[in-house]
Amino acid sequence: MVRHMKQCMKRQREHPYKRSITTQIGMVIIALVAGTVLLCWFLNTTFLEQYYRTMKAAQLESGYGEINRAAKNGKLSDDEFDVQFDRISANGNIEILVVTSDGTAVRSTSNDSLNLIRQFMDVLFGGATDNGRKEVAHTYNYKIVQVTDNRMASEYLVLWGTLEDGKLVMMRTALESIRESVHIANRFLAYIGLGGMLVSVLVVLLVTRRITRPIRQLTQIAGQMSELDFSAKYEIRNDSREIEQLGIYMNRLSSTLERAISELKTANNELKSDIEKKEQIDEMRKEFLSNVSHELKTPLALIQGYAEGLNECINDDAESRSFYCDVIMDEAGKMNRMVQKLLTLNHLEFGNDPITIDRFDITELIRGVIENNSLLLQQDGICLEFDEPETYVWGDEFQIEEVMTNYLSNAMHYAAGEKRIRIFYTAREDTLRISVFNTGSHIPEEDITQIWDKFYKVDKARTREYGGSGIGLSIVKAIMDSHHRTCGVCNQPDGVEFWFELDKNAVASTAKE
Repeated sequence: MVRHMKQCMKRQREHPYKRSITTQIGMVIIALVAGTVLLCWFLNTTFLEQYYRTMKAAQLESGYGEINRAAKNGKLSDDEFDVQFDRISANGNIEILVVTSDGTAVRSTSNDSLNLIRQFMDVLFGGATDNGRKEVAHTYNYKIVQVTDNRMASEYLVLWGTLEDGKLVMMRTALESIRESVHIANRFLAYIGLGGMLVSVLVVLLVTRRITRPIRQLTQIAGQMSELDFSAKYEIRNDSREIEQLGIYMNRLSSTLERAISELKTANNELKSDIEKKEQIDEMRKEFLSNVSHELKTPLALIQGYAEGLNECINDDAESRSFYCDVIMDEAGKMNRMVQKLLTLNHLEFGNDPITIDRFDITELIRGVIENNSLLLQQDGICLEFDEPETYVWGDEFQIEEVMTNYLSNAMHYAAGEKRIRIFYTAREDTLRISVFNTGSHIPEEDITQIWDKFYKVDKARTREYGGSGIGLSIVKAIMDSHHRTCGVCNQPDGVEFWFELDKNAVASTAKE
């Protein structure tokens, strides 16, 4: 990568202007200026003359409308119309003549009305004008034509027609030499375009120099970053500029990469620690197998001993034989429970026992688990509190029963002090949290994340005392993982709370399947 960057920098030094930002920006600006000038030239040449003629015709029509309204209202000869009449003539440079049917002038922009009438007649019916007049607009009341005065070499737009009161109106406005105006405008645009391009070059040289300076600095910083050198930082001058923002982001990127590399090194150290933990787990597994062997060896020896006693009829009385049989059955039960837990965990881990999601009453299930353990609760003097209403959830009822059994068994074994257990619900948006709380000692913080691991025991002596195998919570974790729901534990001021969550509606449950 570094080699590739060096080659790119070498090519850039060999051809400094091939991809220069200054050159590119200059060419773009010059092209924009030239394109704008050409566009204006095309528009002037093509549309300006027609646009000018249209605007002049519009002025004639507007003036005719005002005069016609005055005639309709009988105010054409009033003094108060004088100002409006003069304004129409002056604003549009329009000659106006209003006459009656017998040729009497009513309104005129000229003091010599007869001369104005002759000019209008000359324009309308020939004379010094050509007969190639061009019609511009035509309505029921008036007509607008374009005529040329050959004597004066002038073009006019002439409107004539009738007013609402029967009078005749004639209006004329001169058309200036549009073609000459277009030529002048185009020549002006050429001068402006040439000047604009020269100014653009100067502006580009000045502006791009300021722009490329920080870009070169950013390029240098990027090169150092490619070599994992994050010491260089961009100097911020003005945060409102885009390049300055880029510099800010470059500094952030540098800090982020530096932090990421640091975190990577930390992760490597953590990986080593994880490997050590896995080795510890292997040791724990070996210890577990040793414990299992010991646990199995003891009941097997008892079963064998008492069975031999029964076989040899050491005690012939019925009470002794009954005691021998109870011991054998009790020890066999312990062995069976241990084997069942191992099989359950194996099925859950390898997915050999698929779950069946159904809707069931979790309250009824919990009451059944409590009833099954009621005798043990009484023997241990534990007070259990559970007073929740009928509540339906979605899950595998038999597996959830296993979760509750393991939670309650764990709470019973570790309940201390007041020896109180409380089972309660916490309703959430789509889920229901079921919690099992017991008074007693807290779980050390360093053990909270590990109690779900197989073969892990927080208090080995206590666990051995009640015959625990260290896989009950592993079974709970495996069951909740198969439901795609969470479980956990947290220390409370006077005890420990274990919890798990289930879906309250079918939609969420189906989505997780």
